Amino acid sequence: MNLLIDAIARSDIFIDFDARTGHNHGTKFRLKQSAYASLYETSTPF
Repeated sequence: MNLLIDAIARSDIFIDFDARTGHNHGTKFRLKQSAYASLYETSTPF
């Protein structure tokens, strides 16, 4: 959980309110692609 909070504090994660006229797509948490590995203690490159 701390990794998620740290990413929010660094502004690597942001909230996207995707409400459009006539259709609401909901609220999304978006993560910068360069910060994917920061959410995990270990990672394997692809």
